[in-house]
Amino acid sequence: MLAEQSKSNIVLTGFMGVGKTAVGKQLAQLLQMEFIDTDQLIEESGMKIPDIFHLYGEDRFRREEMLAVKKAAASSNCVIATGGGVVLNPENIKALRSKGWIVLLRARPEVIAERLRGGETRPLLQQAADKIKLIRELLEAREKYYLNCDIMIDTSDLTVSQVAEEIIRRLGR
Repeated sequence: MLAEQSKSNIVLTGFMGVGKTAVGKQLAQLLQMEFIDTDQLIEESGMKIPDIFHLYGEDRFRREEMLAVKKAAASSNCVIATGGGVVLNPENIKALRSKGWIVLLRARPEVIAERLRGGETRPLLQQAADKIKLIRELLEAREKYYLNCDIMIDTSDLTVSQVAEEIIRRLGR
């Protein structure tokens, strides 16, 4: 059980398709907390994420993402769902950890690929001929960053409600 009064946020990290947004919404509802999605914050600027990638590239997107993370991290009593690459910038994790518990959601590559099937809004996967291979490569490259967490839960064989309940149990809420 994790209990530290200075940490009021629950931060969900993990690869795309592991359930961060769905679990985050459910968790926020169960705990009567505000829900913040950093991808949504980015899109409030008026551009969709795929458009930012297409027009300006990944570097610009990561800068926009960092601004969204700083805004979310400054909040209190929130469940924060992050984009899959948030962990690549140590400053993002430092900001999020200052007031929050970092919860890594994982899933097997095959499960991720199935969940993302038909999802044409994922810029990093759009051009991939072999999506499962690319997912494996990206997961491997990000592994050390993802492991910088307080709690880890595999969502592959769990429902959204089961994952939310497990987070609550592990945090002692």
